[in-house]
Amino acid sequence: MSGFDWPALMRAGYLSLRLTPDQFWSLTPAELRLMLGHGAGMPSMNRMGLDALLTAYPDKTIGERDDGS
Repeated sequence: MSGFDWPALMRAGYLSLRLTPDQFWSLTPAELRLMLGHGAGMPSMNRMGLDALLTAYPDKTIGERDDGS
């Protein structure tokens, strides 16, 4: 793993996005990528994705509490 190219990311943040140092260092890598236009074209969820979420996180039955009782 080569890690991050900090000089390039800092140039992009400070020069292209005109961020202050505080703004730059408070961002997560995912937020910075999105601001730079990477990953902005994620496809919307399809039926298969919804079904997978419903299987992983099923709705509670009527009267069921978070503690399972």
